[in-house]
Amino acid sequence: MKRILVTGALGQIGSELVPKLRDIYGNSNVIATDIKQEKQYWQTQSGPYESLDVSNVQAMYNLCKKFNVDTIIHLAALLSATAEKKPLLAWNLNMGGLINALETAKELECQFFTPSSIGAFGPNTPKEKTPQVTIQRPTTMYGVTKVSGELLCDYYHLKFGVDTRGVRFPGLISYVAPPGGGTTDYAVEIFYEALLRGKYSCYIAENTYMDMMYMPDALNAVIQLMEAAPDKLIHRNAYNVTAISAQPGDFEQEIKKFLPDFRVDYEVDPIRQAIAESWPDSIDPTVAEEEWGFTVGYDLGRLTQDMLERLRQKFRSNAS
Repeated sequence: MKRILVTGALGQIGSELVPKLRDIYGNSNVIATDIKQEKQYWQTQSGPYESLDVSNVQAMYNLCKKFNVDTIIHLAALLSATAEKKPLLAWNLNMGGLINALETAKELECQFFTPSSIGAFGPNTPKEKTPQVTIQRPTTMYGVTKVSGELLCDYYHLKFGVDTRGVRFPGLISYVAPPGGGTTDYAVEIFYEALLRGKYSCYIAENTYMDMMYMPDALNAVIQLMEAAPDKLIHRNAYNVTAISAQPGDFEQEIKKFLPDFRVDYEVDPIRQAIAESWPDSIDPTVAEEEWGFTVGYDLGRLTQDMLERLRQKFRSNAS
């Protein structure tokens, strides 16, 4: 990667990935794009920002040509819970934006990354240690777009030689961007509520296990995969990656080590609960470990300590 264009740069992943990429590859070599016109967030960043609607393939192509891009990291998408409420919009954005990005990568011979998700699995997928290659019959529009996206990336690699790569992200936990409509977002909200109110009403039922990962590990996974030698990559789109399998009570117990009076009750959201129950309890990242050396640095304990410390700093900074 030398000149990188990132779509959906103001989202949960992009808002942290862009600064990290700029630290590694140089500020001017990472072009942040999002549909939003305002640049307020990026005023603290010293690299370029461009407004981009990913449904406009010509605009995407022109930006990549303008900045001499050799890598596209395509993050623009609707997340799981939002996609269930707006399924047609989710299909049009998630698939239309993806094929436009792939077409641009094909025409300009760019390396290409887009994330898939544990949402690509469904209720018939093995629940425990879900393998890399298994049945994928999701029951959500988000999941349908993710499976379709995996297949589309495979097609562009096999048919046109596009260097496509991707991972199946679990729930991602971050202190930077606020929750954005994902089923696993309770694992972000719980830390905010613990510090601000000392209690949390969880929309996911007790004893519902899902895979999670702290954002620093997720960012490292993207960069590590994109820097991997192409001849080592067999599965390409998309690798299982994960750090922990946890249910809401596990977060509660870890937080109580720092905030003993913290408590969780449950007001289950039937839409997000149904989505969560259709996903695996745990997935197996062995193939990613073997093909490109995937590793993680944060378990639940270390994640909890860092989240609480970072959020305290954020709240102090916002108050000053």
